[in-house]
Amino acid sequence: MVWIARNALKAHNYMRFNAIAGGQVMSVEIRSALAAAIRRLALCLTCLLSMSSVVDAFDLGHKRPRGMDLAKLSQLTTHEGRLLAPAALKGRPFVVAFGFTQCPDVCPTTLLDLSNHLTALGPQGDKLAVLFVTVDPERDTVEHLKSYLTSFDPRIIGLTGHSADVAAAAGALDAFYERVEKKDGSYSMDHTVKVHFFDRYGLLATSIDMLKAPPERVKDLMARLLAQ
Repeated sequence: MVWIARNALKAHNYMRFNAIAGGQVMSVEIRSALAAAIRRLALCLTCLLSMSSVVDAFDLGHKRPRGMDLAKLSQLTTHEGRLLAPAALKGRPFVVAFGFTQCPDVCPTTLLDLSNHLTALGPQGDKLAVLFVTVDPERDTVEHLKSYLTSFDPRIIGLTGHSADVAAAAGALDAFYERVEKKDGSYSMDHTVKVHFFDRYGLLATSIDMLKAPPERVKDLMARLLAQ
């Protein structure tokens, strides 16, 4: 595209030269209009080049970090029984995972992976907030969530709340979940398995399926977020 933009300007100069050398007379109005059109074309092509050269912020997902409505998270209650304070996420990178305590495999595996990464980070891990938002608030009370999280890194914050508040938070973060009834009268939950990674400015850097992503990839992402 740079070649096209540069040669558009060269074409403009070439036509001017030929018009003069060949004795052709081109009105001032036509020359001005032609020059303006070519300059606009060159500018548009340069802009397109800039857009096409944008590399994923962390080479891991979205082309650019994007904003999301994080205020909905502040309507949820932590596993310590307090509303999540907006200051808890301000100016620091954070991770948001959705799941539920009776999830048989995906959720505990994801939380274990996150715990291992936090452990590997050591004191640096204190600067990374990790949130686990239940999609089953009916069963995942504050007390139950607190008991469940004792199996993982103590820096992980569990979040629950009224069903409407959980739904609002999930919707704001593009997370899907639904209740699935079982034949025995019990139920389970289908939900988003990707974990959201946000930078210190509250922008979504990328979303990763922890079960499929190589550990080094996640480690590198966390390091980049913390290095901001």
